[in-house]
Amino acid sequence: MCGISGFIAASFSKTDLERMTTAIKHRGPDAAGYYYNQEKSIGLGHRRLSIIDLSDAANQPLYTASKRYVIVFNGEIYNYLDLKAKYQITTNTNSDTEIILSLYEKIGIDCFNEFNGMFAIAIWDNEENKLIIARDRIGKKPVYFSHHGNEFAFASELKSLIALKKQKPDLSHLPMYLHLGYMPSTYTFYQNVQKLKAGHLLIWQHEKYTIQPFWSIDSFVLKNSNITEQEASKKLEDIIETSVAYRLIADVPLGSFLSGGIDSSLITAIAQKQKSSAIKTFSIGFKESKFNESVYAKKVADHLKTDHHEFILSVDDAKSKVVEIIDIYDEPYTDSSSIPTLLVSEMARKHVTVALSGDGGDELFMGYGMYDWAQRLSEFPYSKFHNLIGKSFELLGNSRFKRIGDLLQFKSNTYIPAHIFSQEQYLFSKQEIDSLLLNQNKSNMFNASEFGMDTISTKLSPAETQSIFDLKNYLQEDLMVKVDRASMYHSLETRAPLLDYRLVEFAFSLPHNLRKKEQVSKYLLKQLLYKHVPKEIFDRPKWGFSIPLGNWLQNDLNFLIQKYLSKEVLENYQIVNPIFVGNLIQRFTKGEVHLYNRLWSLILLHQWLIKLESQN
Repeated sequence: MCGISGFIAASFSKTDLERMTTAIKHRGPDAAGYYYNQEKSIGLGHRRLSIIDLSDAANQPLYTASKRYVIVFNGEIYNYLDLKAKYQITTNTNSDTEIILSLYEKIGIDCFNEFNGMFAIAIWDNEENKLIIARDRIGKKPVYFSHHGNEFAFASELKSLIALKKQKPDLSHLPMYLHLGYMPSTYTFYQNVQKLKAGHLLIWQHEKYTIQPFWSIDSFVLKNSNITEQEASKKLEDIIETSVAYRLIADVPLGSFLSGGIDSSLITAIAQKQKSSAIKTFSIGFKESKFNESVYAKKVADHLKTDHHEFILSVDDAKSKVVEIIDIYDEPYTDSSSIPTLLVSEMARKHVTVALSGDGGDELFMGYGMYDWAQRLSEFPYSKFHNLIGKSFELLGNSRFKRIGDLLQFKSNTYIPAHIFSQEQYLFSKQEIDSLLLNQNKSNMFNASEFGMDTISTKLSPAETQSIFDLKNYLQEDLMVKVDRASMYHSLETRAPLLDYRLVEFAFSLPHNLRKKEQVSKYLLKQLLYKHVPKEIFDRPKWGFSIPLGNWLQNDLNFLIQKYLSKEVLENYQIVNPIFVGNLIQRFTKGEVHLYNRLWSLILLHQWLIKLESQN
């Protein structure tokens, strides 16, 4: 796990390369390496977090014997030993990096289809003067790039591109952020800066670039629609067993995040079964008992006999991270579970260098309540009378009913999967955004093509469509961003066995009734888990990895509202309507706690704007 950076531009120097690479030192504190060719105006930078083959010989950049190809790489290729044997590759190191480079030399860009892992890879071809950048299928590892005039640059994090050249803000896609809490697709908050989509290649040659996919989930949907439950259960177990085994390969201490939920408990159970000694596990809880699931994590840990470590989060702990969020994520990013993720990563890093996570189970096996809503909204009476029913819910008084009312009220041209996600996350609806923003382009932004959904079959159920939306958007552009930045901020590598591409393809190939059977979400995962951990531990409501941010913003963290959403601040930046925001604050103060995430998104937006202004 590392950080990469680079550029192709005569206007940049080796000093620039060193500066942009140093900006992501936290991603790789163990070594720094550079390739710079002034004649060809190419620079590649690398920061190393040593995981496999700890010797200096595995430091990057790495070169082929002929020196034609040069590589910098962030991530892990879990099947690298299989590929070494399959293609009879001879190496000088025991690193997966050398396997990548050797296989690219043998078969070209087809090599990326061979890799099982998480990766951001950049390979420079000195003979053809060509740069290839690849991002893994699920988007676990980030790639940002900028292109302006004759200057092209890329990096693992935005802060590298900002260090290379001061980036100007771009608010043209602000409605997307307010609706979803993150920037989807290729968008960022900076001019001329984009994200490379997951499962895509960027090829730079002859002073221009092209982008092409090498993988898409679309071709795997419902491929195994006639599979039996017994066959599916056996296949699922086989894939997860091998996926966990792959991710236990490391030359450094390794542990597992354990929330006490279905997904992390399953991964930890299988990892513990495959290890000869007690695996280290890490959980986080909250002093507000309603949100504290650490007691259940402890029960799972006791049953599995892991070496368990627990951290209880207070408001003061959260305060310490709130001021760091913008610096860590480099742009507004609303997912407040980034705070506990930062804290549990900090705790885990004191004991291990690699941690397994349970990310992916909800998207793959329909664990979210929003999948039920997707189905309901397509059926009578909601399909015909959703607005009327929504207004009725709003009259019932409490926050829960008002939230349902918000979800049910939308116009006929609304893109439903995005709307459902937005309201499940307590964020702004499209109608609210039209009233909130002062001078933004507010229309024609939320459609299927924006979210990579224009190629999805109309034969899918609404719940299945919603889950694909989440895989392509929420998982890739929110959850993976959260985990990558929070863990790498503390130089911790996280691995997600449930997001092995083989398992993703398999899950989406199944019929609806095997992903969610008789209203039991994650049915197949649960049946497998109960082979390892008693079912009774999990007979409780699902809370997820969240914090009581609404309560905190009403009390200890209320100063954030006063500081960043004051009338003076809002009028200074003239982006949102102060009257609308003032009304929102008043409703929140009087008890509509469900509005907290709308306020949080605006707090982070203005915190970022203030930071940018202070740097100019």
